[in-house]
Amino acid sequence: MTMTSRRRFLAGLSAGALAASLPATGATALSAVTGFRQGVAEAAAQSDVLAAFYRGRSFEGIWTGADDAVVARRNALLAAMAEAPMHGLGGQRHDPEALVRRLQEARSPYDQGRAEVEVSQAFLRLAGDLNAGMLVPSKVDPHIKREVLAADPLGIITVLPEEEPVSFIRGLAPATPEYARLLREKIRLEELIANGGWGREVAGTAYEPGQDGPGVIALRDRLIDMGYLTPTATARYDAAMTQAVRAFQAEHGLAADGVAGSGTLEQVNLSPTDRLRSVLVALERERWNAGPRGARHVWVNLTDFSAMIVDDEVPTFRTRAVIGGNAEDRQTPEFSDLMQFMVINPSWFVPRSIIVKEYLPQLQSNPNAAGHLRITDSSGRAIDRGAVNFGAYTPSNFPFAMSQPPGDSNALGVVKFMFPNPWNIYLHDTPAKDLFQRETRAFSHGCVRLADPRDFAYRLLARQTSDPQGFFQDKLRSGAETRVNLDQPIPVHLEYRTAFTNVRGGLQFRRDVYGRDGRIWAALEAQGVEAAPLQG
Repeated sequence: MTMTSRRRFLAGLSAGALAASLPATGATALSAVTGFRQGVAEAAAQSDVLAAFYRGRSFEGIWTGADDAVVARRNALLAAMAEAPMHGLGGQRHDPEALVRRLQEARSPYDQGRAEVEVSQAFLRLAGDLNAGMLVPSKVDPHIKREVLAADPLGIITVLPEEEPVSFIRGLAPATPEYARLLREKIRLEELIANGGWGREVAGTAYEPGQDGPGVIALRDRLIDMGYLTPTATARYDAAMTQAVRAFQAEHGLAADGVAGSGTLEQVNLSPTDRLRSVLVALERERWNAGPRGARHVWVNLTDFSAMIVDDEVPTFRTRAVIGGNAEDRQTPEFSDLMQFMVINPSWFVPRSIIVKEYLPQLQSNPNAAGHLRITDSSGRAIDRGAVNFGAYTPSNFPFAMSQPPGDSNALGVVKFMFPNPWNIYLHDTPAKDLFQRETRAFSHGCVRLADPRDFAYRLLARQTSDPQGFFQDKLRSGAETRVNLDQPIPVHLEYRTAFTNVRGGLQFRRDVYGRDGRIWAALEAQGVEAAPLQG
């Protein structure tokens, strides 16, 4: 349905065309009421939610009839269904014209009762999509462990008859600032696509300051169309163009060196339609995680390779991060939890998956391999490596544990930040500092490594001690493994956003490092979501 047809449809809504024509008096009226309620009861029985709802109303309807409140409620739903694509929802899931036809075709009281339930089903489908998204995250990608905080459908439909319907339905969508900003960016991109986009793509593999020629001109024109460069007639890769490339790189997670290499050109050449797909995925993700994030929380965006402390929607601390590698068993999962404590001078207890996949083959070749690690039996006693035939064991029956004591070379560095979870994921320091200089930082076994873990710890401890740095350093100098509880546990959100906005506005993009957003887009597209301008 185009924007024009939506407007015509909304303008054509009327009470008379959809009113249920139940007789008002006499035995015939009683028969009609009985038939209507029977239709409602039979149709609602297919859903526990609707069965409970209509049973509580003695099977009376809320959608059919000519009463002013019913008409307003019905028209509010039909209008919201027509506007569903504006939220990036699949139009085929929310077809108001088909629903109107169903209501108009319901002639007998029994059929009108069944149609009543179909309208409730359409309402709950729209409410669910607006409130918690169309997709089940874990079914799209098993690494998305997020539990969606969906509103109770029985509660929603029970409250609806007592509320002003237009504002109530609008209020089902996320009320987060990010959702509102993404919607604005969606509209902007749709208008951009309708007006021809960003012009021709840039040919070639790389350009740098001082060059000129057709490729530089094409790059110049595209940067102008994108808003990174003020209109200019220069054909040379000058200082202004260098600064424009740097700005583009910074907003796309690239090394901001001002040189348009292959990676930068790849991102420059992505179309507004490609970017709109990322925004539509981000809207669905925001519906998955629209609950309160905490006045103070930790936000880890895996695609941005960063971790932040956010206070009242404003980032107050940011550090680079290394995330899990691209292999299926190394990817960092997405979930939210509560950071409860940190451990200074931590020991590293090697996960069994790493023991059997990486260290067991080494030990089978050389019993003295991985000498920095302590091998212990089930009672915690250190074993004599020379007395063990490691070749006799397989990954399924290897009986030993491995750990690394605290120290400068410990794999977890000097501190780890714990939010206990089933996947044994946490934030921590690392001795491998060189990895933080890479543009793409997906190297860990799944946990998130921080470039500035001490400063991160100081910020957390500042809420509970007057000298956070001194407190931390005292514990560190002791050399002893020390657990420090946080007086106020902090929500932690491990997110994956390839499109996101700034608090002050502006849209940024990141590469789809694990391919998750590509899978989400494919699932959205299968539900009828389109990355195209709404025609008006």
